[in-house]
Amino acid sequence: MTGSHSYPQTYSFTHALTRRPGPEIVDGLRAMDTGTPDLDLFRAHHDDYVAALRETGAEVTVLPALPGFPDAVFIEDAALCLPEGAVVMRPGAASRRGETPSIAEALRDNYDRVLEIEGPGFIEGGDILVIERDILVGKSDRTDAAGVAELTDRLRPWGYGVRELQTPPDVLHFKTDCSVLDDKTVLATERLARTGCFEGYEVVLTAPGEEAAANSIRFNDLVLMPEGFPETAARVNDAGYRVRQIGNSEAAKLDGGMSCLSLRFSPMG
Repeated sequence: MTGSHSYPQTYSFTHALTRRPGPEIVDGLRAMDTGTPDLDLFRAHHDDYVAALRETGAEVTVLPALPGFPDAVFIEDAALCLPEGAVVMRPGAASRRGETPSIAEALRDNYDRVLEIEGPGFIEGGDILVIERDILVGKSDRTDAAGVAELTDRLRPWGYGVRELQTPPDVLHFKTDCSVLDDKTVLATERLARTGCFEGYEVVLTAPGEEAAANSIRFNDLVLMPEGFPETAARVNDAGYRVRQIGNSEAAKLDGGMSCLSLRFSPMG
């Protein structure tokens, strides 16, 4: 697929891929059991999420549920999408590695160049924050140093700088605690911001007790945030961004948030 790219890749996108929640979500991975996800409610929230993405004018593809892979709805972990091409990940959760072939196939419908992380290391998209040419990768239980090193090698020809960081203890993914608001600004929890990893960027902090709001997404002119975090939503709104709150109660039972539910991109060719 060919095209041009003349706008900030940090938040301007022409396309998104999502995946329909399937009945197997009840068996999804979770750090602690906070209740069984309600499939109908999850699907209703997902429909709202897709509608918000489409409202911005983007082309949104909804892939069918993937039998045998209860966590496949969290599609972001399976790939990294950049204007130059896509890189299919090697998830740190072994039960999720079978998700990647279908993602690679879908990405090849949109990209001329689709690369793959081959291992032995592992890396998941939830640990990767892209701010223009600066790529921050947090090591976690799902992303190791070897995975970061292989990604760095893959991206070097495209001119990206990769910074290896550390996800806070007991936090699933780096982006559990942060998201991009624009090419100079991030939304982050205090525990992550105080590590100094966002030096050189403006930081909007989540409100005390609302750390889960950090996993939001800037998608064109909208900032999609999970419902239930009013003070943080007000902070983002007051900073000049257009906020759209989306129900996320069921995804949250599986440690999922706004960024986990889509791959967002504007392919150059």
